[in-house]
Amino acid sequence: MCRDERCGLFNPAKNTNPCLSDMADAEWAALQPLLPAVGRTGRKRRMDLREVINALRYLVRSGCGWRMLPHDFGPWQTIYWWFRQLLRRFLFATLHEVVLMIDRQANGRDWPTAGVLDSQSVKAPHAGKQGYDANKKIVGRKRHIAVDSDGRLLMVNLTPADIADSTGAIAVLDALKKRWPGIKHFFADGAYDRTALMNKAAMLDFVVEVVRRREGQIGFEVLPRRWVVERTFGWMAHWRRLVRDYERRIDTAEAMIQIAISSMLMRRICF
Repeated sequence: MCRDERCGLFNPAKNTNPCLSDMADAEWAALQPLLPAVGRTGRKRRMDLREVINALRYLVRSGCGWRMLPHDFGPWQTIYWWFRQLLRRFLFATLHEVVLMIDRQANGRDWPTAGVLDSQSVKAPHAGKQGYDANKKIVGRKRHIAVDSDGRLLMVNLTPADIADSTGAIAVLDALKKRWPGIKHFFADGAYDRTALMNKAAMLDFVVEVVRRREGQIGFEVLPRRWVVERTFGWMAHWRRLVRDYERRIDTAEAMIQIAISSMLMRRICF
């Protein structure tokens, strides 16, 4: 079925098959209530928002540039305009939190009470502000994230790569206290065993448990709890636009991560 037959709105392509990243009908039915309704006045909307979301998922999944989006999604300028509009409405953050809770409830879980902290340095050739991670030998940005005990992303904080793990985690803890007040316990590696972070955690009524490598350990060994967040980074690596940080703005980079994780969770929920 071609796109214009499915959506009934603007689409110049007549014989294009749906992309693998496209939303299924069940996913669209769940997402549609969160999107802006058609206005009663003004010019009639010519772009189907389903195609906008499909284009954004294709962009993040394939890693292509805005100008390289396939023409059957519509003009890339229109897709980008809608992306900015939805970003200002916090749609991607809202969608991510909604599907996160739905997926937790589907697995018999309620509000998260424990999490795992970690960071990842990635190259960011177009970032407005970069830093040098001397440990990983990377110039770019650092992603400070917190995930629940199953690896679902709870919070992300993007900083230049030269910011220490414990410093970036302080902002994550502040945000988590406001958004997920039920969390009380965190697991982290030795880089987070710093006085400033531990004092901040104690002030916010958090417990940060440092999971260290076994004494005498040689080579790689899966560590309890810490492997969960590494799997989350692995999930993100399947979305090619996240392998590097191609965004100039931090809010855009965060939105790309939210699009990827929420799309993964939506597909898991619906199928």
